[in-house]
Amino acid sequence: MRRSGRADLIIALTISLVLWASAFAGIRLGLRGFGPGQLALLRFSIASLTLLIYALVTRLPMPSPRDLPMLFLMGFLGFTVYHVGLNAGEVAVPAGAASFIIASVPVFSTLLAVVFLRERLTGLGWTGVAVSFVGVAVISVGTGTGLRFEPAALFIVLAAVGESMYFVIQKPFLSRYTGLQLTTYTIWTGTMFMMVYLPGLISQLGHAPLASSLAAAYLGVFPAAIGYVLWSFALSRADVSRVTSTLNLSPILSLVIAFLALGEVPTPLSLVGGVITVAGVILLNTLGKAKQPSLPRRAHNE
Repeated sequence: MRRSGRADLIIALTISLVLWASAFAGIRLGLRGFGPGQLALLRFSIASLTLLIYALVTRLPMPSPRDLPMLFLMGFLGFTVYHVGLNAGEVAVPAGAASFIIASVPVFSTLLAVVFLRERLTGLGWTGVAVSFVGVAVISVGTGTGLRFEPAALFIVLAAVGESMYFVIQKPFLSRYTGLQLTTYTIWTGTMFMMVYLPGLISQLGHAPLASSLAAAYLGVFPAAIGYVLWSFALSRADVSRVTSTLNLSPILSLVIAFLALGEVPTPLSLVGGVITVAGVILLNTLGKAKQPSLPRRAHNE
C-alpha cells in the first residue's frame, strides 16, 4: 500500500474507532432526557436521514426486492434489538462497563457460526469463549452497588446477542452488497421498527434538556452515519481481520471518553471483568478458530 493510502486508512480507522467509543458516553447523556427506545429512534432517524443524503449524492443502488425480508430481519436484530437493549442497559450500567460487555459480541457471533455455519473452534477457542463469559459475569456483578448482580446488564447481553445474530446472518449478503450498502439498508429497516416509540418521543422532545437532544443528534450523525462510512472505507483498503482486530481498543477509548465527558470511574471489579472479557475475545480471535480451507470466510464490521 502506498504511504498516502496507508495514512488515509489510519486516519479513517482512528476516527471511526473514536466515534464508536464515544457513543457509550453519548448514550448516557442522551438518556438523561429520553427513554431507551425514544433515544434509539431519535438517533437513527437522524442517521437514516444523513445516510439518505449520502445515498442520493453517491447514487446508492437499491437492494433486490427478494432480499427485503432478510434486510428487515437484520435491521431488527442489528439495530432495533441492539440499540434499544444497549440504551436500556446503560440506564444503570456505566458507559465503560457497557463497552466491555459489548466487546463480547465476537464470542456470541462465533458460537452462532459454530451452530449454523458449521465453523469449528480449537480447544483454545472454547477456552476464550469461557473466559469472556466469566468476564461478562464479573462486570455484571461489579457494576452494582456493593457486590451484587446488576440486572440491567442483561439488556446489554441481549443487545450483544442481537448484534451477533446480525453479523452471522449478513455473511452471505456481503457477496452481493458492500458493507456500507448493507449497513445503510439495515439502518433504514431497523429504524422502521423503532417507530413504535414515536408517540413517546414526541412527548419527550418538548421536555428533554438541550444537552440530551444534542447528544442524540451527535449519535445519529457521527457514530451511526459517519463512523460506518469511514469504517467501510477502511475495510475496503486493508485486510478485514486486521482492521476488525482494532475493535479491541474500543473499550479502552470508551473508558477514557466516559471519564472526560461524564466523570465516570469504573469500579475495580468491573474493570477486572472488562480485561478478562477482552482477553477471552483476543484468545478466540487469534488462536481459537480451526482452519477451514474449503469454506471462504468473510469478516464483518461493527
